[in-house]
Amino acid sequence: VQLQASGGGLVQPGGSLRLSCAASGFTLDYYGIGWFRQAPGKEREWVSYIRSSDGRPYYADSVKGRFTISRDKAKNTVYLQMNSLKPEDTALYYCAGDGSHHASSSWYKDGSEYAYWGQGTQVTVSS
Repeated sequence: VQLQASGGGLVQPGGSLRLSCAASGFTLDYYGIGWFRQAPGKEREWVSYIRSSDGRPYYADSVKGRFTISRDKAKNTVYLQMNSLKPEDTALYYCAGDGSHHASSSWYKDGSEYAYWGQGTQVTVSS
């Protein structure tokens, strides 16, 4: 089981990036995928989640209206389209996956609930 995150880079404020999270060893039909980020000196923050059963997206308030999560089941890949980027979006971005049952309806916001993690991809928003 592996998650491979990619697509990070340096972008100016107001710019866009698309992150990818390629999954292997499991299918997106049964695993939900979340994106998290961690800036230097700050705690890890949940960003977005896409539900396995129906692809329903969820977003943190800080990115709602600017970021869009989607998936391509044929490629077994989840994307995070990030628009109108701000300097405060600068962080190491991680994708994570889990397919087990969870008691809480908002479990996807808790990184400790995920079984699998990809390596991070750096996003830097700066002029």
